Amino acid sequence: MLGGVATAAALGSATVVVAAAESAWVKAPYSAVRLIAPAANDGAGLKAGVDLKLDPGWKTYWRYPGEAGLPPRFDFAGSLNVRAVEVSWPAPQRFEAGGTVSIGYGGGVVFPLTVHPLDPARPVVLAAAVSYAVCGTLCIPAEVSLRLPLSPRKPGPTDPVKVATLVGSAAGPDAAALLQRFGARVPRPVAVGAGGPLAIAAVAIDRSTVPWRARVDAHAPADAELFVEGPSADWALPVPAPATVVGDGRVRFLFDLDGMPAGAVLAGAKLTLTLASEGGAIEAVVPLE
Repeated sequence: MLGGVATAAALGSATVVVAAAESAWVKAPYSAVRLIAPAANDGAGLKAGVDLKLDPGWKTYWRYPGEAGLPPRFDFAGSLNVRAVEVSWPAPQRFEAGGTVSIGYGGGVVFPLTVHPLDPARPVVLAAAVSYAVCGTLCIPAEVSLRLPLSPRKPGPTDPVKVATLVGSAAGPDAAALLQRFGARVPRPVAVGAGGPLAIAAVAIDRSTVPWRARVDAHAPADAELFVEGPSADWALPVPAPATVVGDGRVRFLFDLDGMPAGAVLAGAKLTLTLASEGGAIEAVVPLE
């Protein structure tokens, strides 16, 4: 792969790299991972994705795994001509086993990426070290290393440039569709009280109990799921119970404000609420007053 990059650089600054849209699958325990990207990539941020496929009956975790599990970690330090990479998290689902509630993905997931080059006019090589856990009847750690060249743009037939093709496979028909499908599952930011078919109508805190109890009313179908995160990774808030239908197209979620780190203060803390259903997903940041 490094040899391919050197060859492209040797062709000069006018070279446009036609990047492979898919890296090879890298196998890991009960799973496999690859990088994918659109065949034509342009704009302020290049689009890509980490495609994680799981064997039947196995799952992996969301950025907040719930009562058990480890969230995936992404390291892009080995990339070339990359200033920053933003990772998006598709809405997860709730899993219950042995009295433990966890949050994650079954079957597979694509984590959409936005890659910001140092120099948008020059070739980009995305390198990703991905560590994650796969869980079935037991949990197993996994780690893979991936590389994929990305192109700042796709040259037209009359462009006066040399073309270098780097290591990788040709674009498969599913790469763009996968990015679109899982990109649509990334929660869109909303404000509490905003309207719509999927909306968080109100958040109330009952301070008469120990610990405090939160109530979240939402416009959502009965099978919608709510996930709650604290202001930092050391908060371990419980996973809300399944929704209760309260009528008029509303559902209600209840959870205790428990699992804060030592010394944490509830008043003024900001919670992130993620509401997900088959029809989409939204995310709201709620300060506790």
